[in-house]
Amino acid sequence: MKITFDCPDKINGVLTMTIEPADYQEKVEKTLKDYRKKAQVPGFRPGMVPMGMIKKQYGTAVKVDEVNRLMGEKLYEYVRENKIQMLGEPLPSDKQQPQDFEKDGELTFVFDIAVAPEFKVALSGKDKIAYYTIDVDDKLIDQQVQMYASQGGEFVKAEVFSGNDTITGDLRQLDEKGNTLEGGITTESGMIMPAYIKEDKQKKLFDGCKPGDIITFNPKKAYPDNDAEVAALLKVKKEDVADMNSEFSFQVTEIRHFQPAEVDQKLFDRVFGEGTVKDEKAFREKIAEQLKAQFVGSSDYKFMQDVRAHLEKKVGKLEFPEALLKRVMLQNNKDKGADYVEQNFDGSIKELAWHLIKEQIVAAQEIKIEDEDVKRVAKEAVRAQFAQYGMANVPDDVLENYAEEQLKKRENIDGFVDRAVDLKLTEKLKTVVKLDEKTVTLDEFNKMMEGK
Repeated sequence: MKITFDCPDKINGVLTMTIEPADYQEKVEKTLKDYRKKAQVPGFRPGMVPMGMIKKQYGTAVKVDEVNRLMGEKLYEYVRENKIQMLGEPLPSDKQQPQDFEKDGELTFVFDIAVAPEFKVALSGKDKIAYYTIDVDDKLIDQQVQMYASQGGEFVKAEVFSGNDTITGDLRQLDEKGNTLEGGITTESGMIMPAYIKEDKQKKLFDGCKPGDIITFNPKKAYPDNDAEVAALLKVKKEDVADMNSEFSFQVTEIRHFQPAEVDQKLFDRVFGEGTVKDEKAFREKIAEQLKAQFVGSSDYKFMQDVRAHLEKKVGKLEFPEALLKRVMLQNNKDKGADYVEQNFDGSIKELAWHLIKEQIVAAQEIKIEDEDVKRVAKEAVRAQFAQYGMANVPDDVLENYAEEQLKKRENIDGFVDRAVDLKLTEKLKTVVKLDEKTVTLDEFNKMMEGK
């Protein structure tokens, strides 16, 4: 077998592989002999079918399979041993000539290979990068207390409607004279939240209402251009309200007011576990500690965004084999077509450039990922999911069990590994570069993240 690789411009590579009969004949003969042993041909005993018949029927297909296997194995072996930084998969070259598998002799295959551009980049104490710490002030703590109180709250009956109360009542469709329409829509226990009514005049009709009151309103005016909302209120099909513009009577049967939980020991125990927090001062301190830890992740994310921008500026524009990479991208997105490639190519190249830069930085900082790192990331991802539902004190064994389930799904592994790399790289780079430390409010931080 002969393999040559030519890459005069450093990014558009051409690999030529010549496979000789000696490379594949032995394996092909062995496979055909195995076929002969198993072949069931009328008129011949098992294992006694003439080899010529076996070769005629299966020879070419077996040869193609063996050559393809050999070609893939040796191609990637050559790329690995010669440290060619290949981007994507090799593609058959336009220079490829038809090959006759029916005849004995050499087979020559030519592949186009996209090669990563050569560059060098490094970070040191001479590189100054901003690091923003978010100030955990009383306003933020108050908001978090309110959120926990809301999560622990409940609906209670109210005598008078106000604010975000929910009203339950019976609805009856009215005729033009304001009387109940014979055969019209009648709905019992319809539920409405006036705070979400779009039209102000319709919304004000419910101000100060009490159980037993009868309100006349127009559902279509209350929810303009939202037949789905009207249909849900009246408990009918969406098409049944398409041309309807009737007034309805709404007799209030119940008003429910949402009552946040009291900020007391019961709430402390619910949020942080029984006995962990003893009073409101300690509760607020624990929340502050929680927010600071949470904001570290946000600060680190912003830091790595700034590191990326700094490194991209340092490296400058990289030259890629764009025509070849478009072919690779099209090959990987056959169902989406050439338009998709054109629309998304620039963004893909930008991400590819960052991937190559990041690879160098990760290697330079000797970042190594162990199984425990991946498990830790999976566990933190599960913890964050629970936290979204206000569950901040989930037992460790529960988190570990959920994390193990996540790690059983192959589609999750790459994401966890990438996250583990990012975490280790972030911590390392904070000790490598010179940090320009600044304290900002959450609003200021959010505006920076929004690009304002």
